[in-house]
Amino acid sequence: MVMKDVWDEREKAFENQYFRDVERKQIEAMKEKMHEGQIRELCKNRCPKCGEEIQASTFRGVPLDQCPSCGGIWLGPNDLKILAEKDHRTWFDNWFHAGENQG
Repeated sequence: MVMKDVWDEREKAFENQYFRDVERKQIEAMKEKMHEGQIRELCKNRCPKCGEEIQASTFRGVPLDQCPSCGGIWLGPNDLKILAEKDHRTWFDNWFHAGENQG
């Protein structure tokens, strides 16, 4: 009977370790999810470069977000395509060539 008790205790120890590991992984996943949610909430409508609050504006009928501090501009998924199709020779080329002249 002593040997059976030792095996039962060993089995119980492995079982306890398994559940501790499962719970630890679940807690870590919950913490990570909560942390990501906090980051998203704190960064919402903030410039990723300088942290200032971005402002919604419109350029040639296309909505965009602009940072008043550093001048960064964020477009939606199709907005750059729409802007490129609108008289691109005047502003689009100037926009990219202005960056080359500063370099």
